[in-house]
Amino acid sequence: MPHPLLPDLRTADVVELTRALCDIPSVSGEEGPLADAIEAALAPLPHLEVLRDGDAVLARTVLGRPRRAVVAGHIDTVPVAGNLPSELREVEGQEVLWGRGSVDMLGGVAVALHLAARLPAPAWDVTWVFYDNEEVEAERNGLGRLARNHPDWLAADFAVLGEPSNGGIEGGCNGTLRFAVRTTGRAAHSARAWRGVNAIHLMAPALTRLSAYEPRSVEVDGLVYREGLSAVGISGGIAGNVVPDACELLVNYRFAPSRSLAEAEAHVREVFAGYDVTVVDAAAGARPGLDAPGVAEFVDAVARVTGGGPAPKYGWTDVARFAALGVPAVNFGPGDPSLAHADDEHCPTVQIRDCATALEAWLTEGAS
Repeated sequence: MPHPLLPDLRTADVVELTRALCDIPSVSGEEGPLADAIEAALAPLPHLEVLRDGDAVLARTVLGRPRRAVVAGHIDTVPVAGNLPSELREVEGQEVLWGRGSVDMLGGVAVALHLAARLPAPAWDVTWVFYDNEEVEAERNGLGRLARNHPDWLAADFAVLGEPSNGGIEGGCNGTLRFAVRTTGRAAHSARAWRGVNAIHLMAPALTRLSAYEPRSVEVDGLVYREGLSAVGISGGIAGNVVPDACELLVNYRFAPSRSLAEAEAHVREVFAGYDVTVVDAAAGARPGLDAPGVAEFVDAVARVTGGGPAPKYGWTDVARFAALGVPAVNFGPGDPSLAHADDEHCPTVQIRDCATALEAWLTEGAS
């Protein structure tokens, strides 16, 4: 029997399945009901072994194929903003699914669930992964927890992460480094400012360096990644009549996946030479992964459906977690990333269907 909150995966339309997933609220930390529904929907399928860790659910074929693919997606969303229940609407002449999670990323999750049920004997063995807590701090990330607790569950030759990519392939991802630049002065009454040293004024050359900085465009395995170095916050001062003795500038560096974390840190320390620089958090990028065996067939299958070729992923995504495990990975999912988390979040239904069609074509080519 299907779960009461989800339709039967074997017969459900992929767009209606997306709507059903969206209509089960699953804000980060509250994914339990959706994880339960996904596990219950997958459990009756005889061709799948179903596993669970917390609110992460995996289902995998065990056919003895020479290659294994992972198709993964996170089931949590950011908080709802009056955009549930989901609706089918027309926007600029096309049908869209409107509602929280339609872009980030329950459309991608629906595609994976749809195909997990439809493909009992794919050409690759497939591990379908549905994980929790992607939208919050990294230590809670369900994919990271699986990598720590059950790395064998994620072993594969290639991974597809269903993050929104406008229905195109986005290879790898940039790395990200956040760091604080600090200056120290001497406090004084502002009526006698000459008795102090203004820490905010001392930050001015650092801001000049940022405004003059020219970020690189770097080709990595055939894709060009744009870097960025941006001030994202500044603080200093304790009162309107006190010369401040401390100032902190928060900077985010987005760097091409050809650069290691150590190289990225060395670069920002060079840019801000003479300043106190402290790394706040960091995550390595991931190379495109398009040269892995069998990936060319995936690229071809997507191109036949969408007509597009691979592009770089500028933002950081969980493909980097797969890269850290030695698994090449790409982003491929329905939805415009610029609409993720927006109050008017919506996804063209044709993209949901096209992603399902392309993935099915790739996974069934040469299947016996």
